[in-house]
Amino acid sequence: MKNYKIVIQYDGTRYNGWQRQGNTKNTIQERFENVLSLMSGEKVEIYASGRTDAGVHAAGQVANFKCNTNLSELEIQNYLNHYLPSDIAVLSIEEVHDRFHSRLNAVSKTYTYRIATRKPDVFFRKYVYFSAQTPDVSKMRQASELLLGTHDFRGFSSVGRTKKSTVRTIHYIDITEKNGVIEIKINGNGFLHNMVRIICGTLYDIAINKMQISDIPKIFESNIRINAGTTLPPEGLMLTEVFY
Repeated sequence: MKNYKIVIQYDGTRYNGWQRQGNTKNTIQERFENVLSLMSGEKVEIYASGRTDAGVHAAGQVANFKCNTNLSELEIQNYLNHYLPSDIAVLSIEEVHDRFHSRLNAVSKTYTYRIATRKPDVFFRKYVYFSAQTPDVSKMRQASELLLGTHDFRGFSSVGRTKKSTVRTIHYIDITEKNGVIEIKINGNGFLHNMVRIICGTLYDIAINKMQISDIPKIFESNIRINAGTTLPPEGLMLTEVFY
């Protein structure tokens, strides 16, 4: 049985996230598994580097699956792109060693969150959060420095009670502003449920004077979600790249 690594992109607007769920078939994982099973004539499971939530997009999601097929890599890619919906695309495919796992072997991931400070271009509106206020980007940059490094990010997540570690490392947060769009790029070794959207929401709340920069250490100290900022909407978030 061969193991394949694929890089994919998708517009998450109309999907209930990546992960297969019992109460809906409208997930990206389900769409892939249906097409792969049809292609190979056997049940195929696919695993992604991260389980993006409902409405979240991906420009460089990585996944892997195992199956028996005589098709070449290019033929598999063409088959998938032919039968998958038009808002999901396979960018590349390669056969990898049997032990490769897209999530377990990932070293870091980069997410990008976009905030429009003026009415966005109509063809871009589904991929930004439109802010009625003008955030102070300099405050966002100052506050972001306090999030770098290794911390317990439980207070910046929606994980609830868990026995698993909530310690993560943020390698960098890069914040730029151009043509009315603030772009927040976050790279880390892993992210908890809603962690990126809550971090960006906290930076946003600080930038509109709803919170103070000094609140960030208090969030780490308390580890309580309610002390952090807003969970920004999913449409502004995109999984940009995964590193191995």
